[in-house]
Amino acid sequence: MLNFDILFEDEYLLVVNKPPGIPVIPERYSRPASLYELMLSRTGALWVVHRIDKNTSGVVLFAKNEDAHRTISLQFQEHTAGKYYKAVVAGKPPALSGEINAPIAESSSKRGTMVVHPRGKEALTLYTVAEQYRHAALLDVQIKTGRTHQIRVHLAHIGCPLLVDEVYGHAGAFYFSSIKKNYKAGHEPERPTISRLTLHATCLEVLHPATCKPVRFEAPLPKDLHTLIKLLRKYDMP
Repeated sequence: MLNFDILFEDEYLLVVNKPPGIPVIPERYSRPASLYELMLSRTGALWVVHRIDKNTSGVVLFAKNEDAHRTISLQFQEHTAGKYYKAVVAGKPPALSGEINAPIAESSSKRGTMVVHPRGKEALTLYTVAEQYRHAALLDVQIKTGRTHQIRVHLAHIGCPLLVDEVYGHAGAFYFSSIKKNYKAGHEPERPTISRLTLHATCLEVLHPATCKPVRFEAPLPKDLHTLIKLLRKYDMP
């Protein structure tokens, strides 16, 4: 089994810092093995509480018994769980902070994607600009609801899609040459700085199913996003 960063574990909960590229639950037609399958071999019994996208990194919580699953799942259903992200987006948001209150529905024209639609389900996203660059911005994001692709859809809706998002944005990868003046390529083709969603689930807050006391789980920024932000700070400041 791959070596995962276990953020917390007791007899009720297992919290993992998921790397990008691994789905939380098994996918129908593709591999690798899901995080659920890999963690199941560790615990013997596991219940899925929530999911983040395959190419998003960060905090994922599993329940280790049915009672814990029921208790935590209710917090997600009632939108009382605190869900926080870091996002690197293209462009400049319309305000330094704001809320995106726009219903989300499945697209009728492109299967597997979501759109803002008046007949969709309620969806609320809060954001704050942590750092503004010339061509991009680093955002602190909190989602009050948990719709499929919610952050990606909402940020694209305000004209600032994730910097890397080939479905809702404009690029499948970010290259250093796009911000470095007089960039000179070597003999080998330039490799992307990052080629997955520029989104990281930084923090999850819930009430512990046994004690009912607040618990907070945090996942540090992964190396690829840390490198991206470092480059933007150095070469893409206003």
